Amino acid sequence: MTVIVPTYNEEANIRDCLEGVKWADELIVVDSFSTDGTREIAREYTDKVREHEYINSATQKNWIIPQATYDWILIVDADERVTQELKEEILALLRDGPRFDGYYIRRLNHFLDKPIRHCGWERDKVLRLFRKGKGQYLNKWVHADIVIKGRVGQLKNPLLHYTFRSFDQYFEKFHRYSTWGAMELDKQGKVGRWYHILFNPPFRFFKMFVLQKGFLDGYRGLIVCFMSSFSVFLKYAKLWELRNRKKTRENA
Repeated sequence: MTVIVPTYNEEANIRDCLEGVKWADELIVVDSFSTDGTREIAREYTDKVREHEYINSATQKNWIIPQATYDWILIVDADERVTQELKEEILALLRDGPRFDGYYIRRLNHFLDKPIRHCGWERDKVLRLFRKGKGQYLNKWVHADIVIKGRVGQLKNPLLHYTFRSFDQYFEKFHRYSTWGAMELDKQGKVGRWYHILFNPPFRFFKMFVLQKGFLDGYRGLIVCFMSSFSVFLKYAKLWELRNRKKTRENA
């Protein structure tokens, strides 16, 4: 089996991530020209460290997938951890013969090193284990999903996802993902109307904090819900800015 780990400036994460997948038959790290020590650490675990210019997540993964040697591929982000239980489940699955062509894996998301068990995060799952030649990612800026040609199942054990370890890291990703979200909406031909900016953020907070019981996660739940609602505001505000700039150029 081949494990693929996409990276960019993941010096703080990459060692723990690779420790959890070093049992793979093949380990490939695809790096987007990191400026920290990511590649040097990765080379301690594998000689297959590839470099490729980052356009978006889908493009990066679609580029590296055909380079895998083995029939089954597991994709793990640098801020995710494969537990011993998940490893054993995957190895048993491959040993006994998979019944499906792809498998969803639940994610146990952590915020500031503590698990978030509500806010809607508890339903998070990603399709990361699949048969080579059966999957391709949709060309999207954010939340790119893989399309499987065949049947899909789900594993029992989760990936651990350390999504944000500090507010500095949080805001760095926050800015990047809100920009990509605006670009994706613009690509779909959507316009950032005033009512999107006014109503969508508070509705997101109400949904996550009240309906999805984010209040049960305490201070972390409150922060997660608030920041998620603010990301909605920023995404539509950036979409409005993007469309406004296009109109200015067209009228110039």
